Amino acid sequence: MNERLTEIKPRDPRALNALRHGLTGQVVIRTPEDQAAYSIHCTHIHGSLAPVGGMELELTQDIADDRWRLKHCAALQANLFAVGLTMPDAITANHPEIDAAFSQARVWLTDGKQIALLGLYEQRIHRKMERNMDRLRQLQAERRAALKQAVEEAALLAQAAASKGEPFDIERDFPRRLLYPQFDFSAPELANLVAHTIRVANAQRPLRKAA
Repeated sequence: MNERLTEIKPRDPRALNALRHGLTGQVVIRTPEDQAAYSIHCTHIHGSLAPVGGMELELTQDIADDRWRLKHCAALQANLFAVGLTMPDAITANHPEIDAAFSQARVWLTDGKQIALLGLYEQRIHRKMERNMDRLRQLQAERRAALKQAVEEAALLAQAAASKGEPFDIERDFPRRLLYPQFDFSAPELANLVAHTIRVANAQRPLRKAA
């Protein structure tokens, strides 16, 4: 679109913020308002996907960034049509709704290639995001399986030690080097889960006998 809305004025550099992303290390430039919206967006995505460990955090951030890009694509498309509504048009019906429809058609005719490219861009982003979601789900499933197996094994060792009247120290008797690569829990967290598993098993015994 070659028409100009108003005289072009230099942008005030104070309206932009340059920030280095904490996870990616990349420098990004956004307005303060966009940065605030982006931070809220990322917080919601991380809270929803609940990543644990470096790789899960990286994938979650990639997913959050792709979701942000998809929102940006939708906004760009809407803004292209909005710009068209503000431009003078040689064809007019002197009716606001009809003129708005004419304006949208003109934008499509003049900027259709750019709009189509935006659609292609959205498709590629969406496919990439789905691949990252699949990988994240796989990593989380492996982590949960590793945790389940570690808890079960540690619980058996704790019960065996109790039956002999021996103490069980999870850091000594179940050292971290024996845990699976996907395992990302501290010894106190594991000890709490083991104690919970044993309590549940003990509570179930009377119920089984009664049945």
